Amino acid sequence: MATKTPRKGEIIVPMERITQSIMLVRGHKVILDSDLAELYEVEAKVLTQAVKRNIDRFPADFMFQLTNQEFNILRSQFVTSSWGGRRYPPYAFTEQGVAMLSSVLRSPTAIHINIEIMRAFVRLRQLLTTNTELARKLAALERKYDAQFKVVFDAIRELMTPSAPRAKRPIGFGPWEK
Repeated sequence: MATKTPRKGEIIVPMERITQSIMLVRGHKVILDSDLAELYEVEAKVLTQAVKRNIDRFPADFMFQLTNQEFNILRSQFVTSSWGGRRYPPYAFTEQGVAMLSSVLRSPTAIHINIEIMRAFVRLRQLLTTNTELARKLAALERKYDAQFKVVFDAIRELMTPSAPRAKRPIGFGPWEK
């Protein structure tokens, strides 16, 4: 890929590409080092070396390495060959870790990609907030309409239950007996 410095407002990577790279690991939204390297247009090895040279900037809540078990699960999801590809578990970068990468990787492409990644994380957070709000409103509506429909269902049940037999009136004219 030819690297060019983007003009102001120009998008280098589509937002969908970035959001597809974000996954949930250990309860954190993260991007793996290999996906970040691809986005930054560098080798994963180069990205990892830059991080290791500045390891003080990446505490455990910014970056962590997947366990072998997590790595095997991930590898089985992507159906990679057992003999090829990566041989060590990848590093996962949280939103703060990705932000910190901008101070480690100083190329113009890395800066612009970082901005797009930060926007993707913000957009995901907004979507989650919207979905939470929507779920809350739906629950309120269910409570409201359950109460209203209870009255309707009670009325239907009352109509369906047979009432006590009434005394029949004789047909025709004559004295009534009780």
